[in-house]
Amino acid sequence: MKLLLVGIGTGNREHLTLQAVRALNAADLIMIPRKGPDKADLADLRRAICTEVVTNPATRLVHFDLPTRDPSAAYLDGVDAWHAAIARVWTETMAEHAGPSATVALLVWGDPSLFDSTLRIAARLQPAPEISVIPGITAIQALTAAHAMPFNQLASPFTVTTGRQLSASGWPAGVDTLVVMLDGACAFQTLDPQGVSIWWGAYLGMADEVIRAGPLGETGPVIVADRSAARARHGWIMDVYILRR
Repeated sequence: MKLLLVGIGTGNREHLTLQAVRALNAADLIMIPRKGPDKADLADLRRAICTEVVTNPATRLVHFDLPTRDPSAAYLDGVDAWHAAIARVWTETMAEHAGPSATVALLVWGDPSLFDSTLRIAARLQPAPEISVIPGITAIQALTAAHAMPFNQLASPFTVTTGRQLSASGWPAGVDTLVVMLDGACAFQTLDPQGVSIWWGAYLGMADEVIRAGPLGETGPVIVADRSAARARHGWIMDVYILRR
């Protein structure tokens, strides 16, 4: 079996590359995850992308219910069990709807290379499929494009980290620019805002895109309020931000 992991950008159908379009049309089966009624538009967006770009009449779409992570378990243990459960669901779905020599595709938000576990989950599949990765636009690329800015300052490094790490360990030594992903708690609130600027974006590339930028002390509370309101309105949120001092 062949498994295609297709990066689809951050929700804008125009983020798809020609390679991604060809890959989706080469698939016998495209698997669409469902994350519950509160996040139904995530599945809707995947279906809309397929409706627009998949012209191969032999390509079929099938939905599956995505398992949820147990929040009561220790983080790494919970993630490990969660990934194992997802791998089982993938295996069951492919066994039911695709033959052993089929080509199966999964649409991955952003790109499978960056803070995404699709490749780790795929590595659990038995028998192991032949895996191909089609890169997509990452949330970081979409963020810097929205703000018309580069990642880094001249001849300076930057660090990509998570909200969990920022809260636990603070600002990493040796860098003045941080890209923060997977932050459900607005970890920038734990920092001394003096001399720090923030560039934030949610639903990047989509019709509901929201971006904010400015000194952290002034802009941070605005982001917290905007993020809370947007999450309540949509039932989900995908956001990312850059901090610079």
